[in-house]
Amino acid sequence: MKLVVLGLSISSSWGNGHATTYRALLRAFAARGHDVIFLERDVPWYRNNRDLKDFDYTKLAFYSSVGELDAWKCEIGSAEAVIVGSYVPDGVEVGRFVQRHARGASAFYDIDTPVTLAKLERGDFEYVSPEIIPGYDLYLSFTGGPTLDRIERRYGSPAARALYCSVDPDAYPALDVPKRWDLTYLGTYSDDRQPTLDRLLIEPARRLPHLTFAVAGPQYPEGIDWPKNVERIEHLPPTDHAEFYAGSRFTLNVTRADMIAAGWSPSVRLFESGACGTTIISDRWDGIETVLEPGREILLAETSEEVANLLTGQDDMSHVGAAARRRILGSHTSAHRAAELERYLQQAAQPRADEMLIEAAE
Repeated sequence: MKLVVLGLSISSSWGNGHATTYRALLRAFAARGHDVIFLERDVPWYRNNRDLKDFDYTKLAFYSSVGELDAWKCEIGSAEAVIVGSYVPDGVEVGRFVQRHARGASAFYDIDTPVTLAKLERGDFEYVSPEIIPGYDLYLSFTGGPTLDRIERRYGSPAARALYCSVDPDAYPALDVPKRWDLTYLGTYSDDRQPTLDRLLIEPARRLPHLTFAVAGPQYPEGIDWPKNVERIEHLPPTDHAEFYAGSRFTLNVTRADMIAAGWSPSVRLFESGACGTTIISDRWDGIETVLEPGREILLAETSEEVANLLTGQDDMSHVGAAARRRILGSHTSAHRAAELERYLQQAAQPRADEMLIEAAE
């Protein structure tokens, strides 16, 4: 099939987790024999921080306004499927444009589902609105579990399906490098994640000055009191992620509050760090056991003391990281997600195809 994707960004991973998600998914989707076009809004913060320019699996084009999408009407109209992603600038208008011109299946891919639903409850329709959700044939959700029923019942989606993030195992191999840090965290600053980061990394770093820590990611305020044994890395391009994780004895997964409340919302860092074989310490949320088994494939912690005990314990916990790697490679690679996406889009396209056959017969 021909697939057109209008997403937040694929060219720049600066300050977002969308780019690595799209790169892994669409590379694997194209490998299944499909043609892909990615349309990205040209904005200065991504334009100035593009960390990938050459794509052999998708045609990449930039547009500066919704009006410029007129140049892509034929491509959108002739595609078997069109996807609009969350956080796309002017996403409601983009969605209306797609729904007017797409003759194949149209889908909304929500990589931020709990955040999106919280925004909708507040009447914040930044990139999607209750009015246009029923017009998408398919709602692809970062979050599974009960949230899928809510999207269908409350917002009228014809079909809500879980499409979790994934990992390209070629880009996230298990590397044999010296351990530079005892505990790391990779993620953009977020107000609602920071208290957990304080509790599960910064406070343990203060209590354990003989150990080494690192936090990589942009947009952290200047006022944070970082202990001297916490290394700050402002931006880490995806090409350096595998080495970062391999150099970590443990790595931390911290989940946004809305995603904890919804459950069943695995972050891409779970799949990427797990594929690298790094032992993960995570906060708790409903449904995590459907992704990685606590105690065997991932370690859960709620307090600074629990983290400090894991870091200073006598037991070698590397077997937990090895088990996570086996689970991720067996169930959560980009190839697995691409096969799911293909199936969902084919199912969503069938009613459209039937309608076109009826129209032709008439």
